[in-house]
Amino acid sequence: MGIDELLSVLIAHSPVDEREARSIAQMLDVIPTLSAPFDEEADAVHITASALVVDNPDHVRHVVLHKHKRLGLWLQPGGHIETGETIAVAALREAREETGLNVAHPVVERFLHCDVHPGPRGHTHLDVRYVVVAPFVAPNPPAGESQEVRWFTLDDALAIADAGLRGALVAVSRP
Repeated sequence: MGIDELLSVLIAHSPVDEREARSIAQMLDVIPTLSAPFDEEADAVHITASALVVDNPDHVRHVVLHKHKRLGLWLQPGGHIETGETIAVAALREAREETGLNVAHPVVERFLHCDVHPGPRGHTHLDVRYVVVAPFVAPNPPAGESQEVRWFTLDDALAIADAGLRGALVAVSRP
């Protein structure tokens, strides 16, 4: 997904809550002004990619979260977009790297949610989130990644979710 397509998706997207509505408005305002929107070094504001790893995209029962090493919060896998990657490919790569699971997009790539939040070093992340699917097996994160990675029921994930993750969990639970 390129910038023009992302902007079109955001315009057409129905937000799940007020936080996502504010994030969409902010992204629509800011993204067109960025010279290199995917490059974390070009500007303190940039697009990031993350993934809600689920067991079944048609009837989600479980989602994978990892305990972020620096923040100490249970979050979905995600991170910066590498040169030449699309947002969807970056979401897959980050999910594989952070969970050790064999993840894939459902038959059709599914944009799920977006959230604007602070990142490290005074950066602002414009996070674009996709649904990805993995077999319901134990995560096996590689060395160097958080080792606290596990499947949660949707109810359990909602109980521990911060405000930025909550909307994505609500969105993924919708049919």
